[in-house]
Amino acid sequence: MLNPAGLITAGFVAGKGRITMTRQVPSVEHDFGYFRAAIPILENYLLSKDLYWALADSAPRGEPAYPQFTIGNLLLAHARLNARLLSFEQQFDLERLDNKLWAIAAKWRQAWEMKVGRDFSARLRLWRDFLEEYRAQPDNHVDRYPYEVGRRVQLELLANQMEEIPAAEKDLLAGLDKILGAVFVPGGFVWDADLINEFPNPPFWYLYGRVANAKD
Repeated sequence: MLNPAGLITAGFVAGKGRITMTRQVPSVEHDFGYFRAAIPILENYLLSKDLYWALADSAPRGEPAYPQFTIGNLLLAHARLNARLLSFEQQFDLERLDNKLWAIAAKWRQAWEMKVGRDFSARLRLWRDFLEEYRAQPDNHVDRYPYEVGRRVQLELLANQMEEIPAAEKDLLAGLDKILGAVFVPGGFVWDADLINEFPNPPFWYLYGRVANAKD
């Protein structure tokens, strides 16, 4: 079904290796800049051998650098933009870019699906690694959850672009969801409130709460 990295400014607490989050998701301008920079190079990206590409454009002043170009990052930025209250000009621009996105994806469907599959595998490994690190030292990693859960969202978005998830990866994801469910504390939406309509529960149940800490 044709329809994304969550990006958070982060810093390490000295001596602890722990991440402190200073914002949950990029601004509209940041996502728009990423989307505008990505669409013109999408066709060449799909036909290349590399999974990660650097974008030539710079992020808005005062915001983090753009993440590398992947389908997962593109889909996540796209989903966040669909959730935002946009100006008339922004909405027009988004619809124009959206049409180009899906036209290219349809034209190069096999290449699109190959890149989607590779990105899914990469995000799945990263998500597994975070959960393993959290289970080993929960209090050292609990604050990373609002950032790291973006990888789980990307897996959902990428899965929507796949005809079939390989059995081993499907089983691994189900197992990771079971691990997360065992330590998950239901609660409020973990990202900015204006994104909630684009990420309903279900299927995005993991955005509605947090992972447990030592006090739970």
